[in-house]
Amino acid sequence: MNKLLLAALVSGALALPAYAADYTIMAPAAPGGGWDQTARTMQEALQAEGISGNVQVTNVPGAGGTIGLAQFVNQYNANPNALIVGGYVMVGAILTNASPVSLANVTPIARLTGESDVIVVPAASELKTVDDLVAKLKADPGSVSWAGGSAGGVDHIAAGLFAKTVGVDPTTVNYIAYSGGGEALAAVLGGQVTVGISGLGEFDAQIQSGDLRALASTGATRLEGSDIPTLSESGVDLVVENWRMVAAAPGITDEQKAAISADIDKMVHSEAWKAALATKGWADMYLAGADFDTQLAADTEATTAILKDIGLVQ
Repeated sequence: MNKLLLAALVSGALALPAYAADYTIMAPAAPGGGWDQTARTMQEALQAEGISGNVQVTNVPGAGGTIGLAQFVNQYNANPNALIVGGYVMVGAILTNASPVSLANVTPIARLTGESDVIVVPAASELKTVDDLVAKLKADPGSVSWAGGSAGGVDHIAAGLFAKTVGVDPTTVNYIAYSGGGEALAAVLGGQVTVGISGLGEFDAQIQSGDLRALASTGATRLEGSDIPTLSESGVDLVVENWRMVAAAPGITDEQKAAISADIDKMVHSEAWKAALATKGWADMYLAGADFDTQLAADTEATTAILKDIGLVQ
C-alpha cells in the first residue's frame, strides 16, 4: 500500500507543471507608467507560458527609480527570486540624483523593449518641419521651450542632444520637466511650451485627432505603421531610443543568474510576450548576457557625457 501511495504521489508530482521559480518583480515607479507596465506584462507572460507559477509585482516610486533601486539592493541581496525593471531613464537618474547605488549594484539580465521619442507641436504652431525648429533654436535657444519627462531622463537627453547636433549649446536648452505624460501633454496643447518630446504613446491620440503635429521621431527607423519621419530623414544626424531592462539581485550565483536568464529568454520568445509588444507598440530590443553588459556600459558613458554637457552633472 505504501509503495502504491508513493508511486501515486510521484506520478502526480510529475504531472504538475515544472515551474522554474516564483518571482517578485519590483517596478521602481508608480502604477501605470512604462516600468510598471513592463513588470506587469512580464508577470502575465511568465505565468501564461507556464514559466513561473506565481509572479508578484511591487511598486516603489520616486527619484527616477533610484529609491526603488536602493531598496531592492538592500532588501533582496542574494535572493534569486527577486527581479527589478529599469531602463535608460534610470541611468540618467542615478547620475542626476547622485544615487548611492547604481546598476553596478545589481545583476543585469537583459534589455527587453524600446521605443522612440516623438517631437510634437500644437496644430496651430508656426513650426511645420524640423528645419523650422532648428532655425528657431539657432536664432534664440531660450525661445524654444521643451516639455518632457523627468530632468535627466531620455526626453531631456534627446532635447540636449538635438541642440548639440545642430550646433546649439545644450546648456541653453529651455527644458521643462513634468512628472507625468498627462501634464506635459496639457502644456503642449495649451500652448504653454513650444514643443513636446516623449514616447508616441503619450501623444498618439492627439496626433491622430489633429490637435498635435508630429515633426519627427528619434529612432533609427520609422515607428511601425507611422508616417512620422525620423530625425535622420529630416537632416539631423541623431538617434535616441528609450529602452527598458530587467535585472536580478546582487550576490546571486552564476548558476542562479543562468536560470533567471533562461526564464527571461523563454519569455521574450513566447507568443504571449510577442502579442503584448504588438498591442503596446513596443519595439523588441532584446539583448542579453555579455552583449547587454557592454551596451549598458556604453550607454552609461554616453549619458554621463551629455548630462555634463547639459549641466545636470558636474
